Amino acid sequence: MSLAVAILFILLGILIKYGKLYFLIAGYNTMAKEKQEQYDIDGIATVFRNAMFGMALVMLIGFAISEFTGHPEVDRWSFIVAMVIGLPYLLIVSNSDAYKIDKQK
Repeated sequence: MSLAVAILFILLGILIKYGKLYFLIAGYNTMAKEKQEQYDIDGIATVFRNAMFGMALVMLIGFAISEFTGHPEVDRWSFIVAMVIGLPYLLIVSNSDAYKIDKQK
């Protein structure tokens, strides 16, 4: 399971950052144009790419260890660890003021 999710995360990271599919970032495409211009979307896309790649790496390592040792629980735990660490990181960092261009408004 985590192998498929890891591949999906890698693809999403690539599509968001390099394919400029910013509509995949929740809330961004529903903002008014004026509000969108207040954010460094390229910086936020970089955070998304890095978080997605990091979570995928944890899952791929867990999958490899699981396959080599014959312990499927390692695969499940790597998935859980990737989600518990990666998602809060992604939400906290991408919503920080570091990516606001105009901090006065």
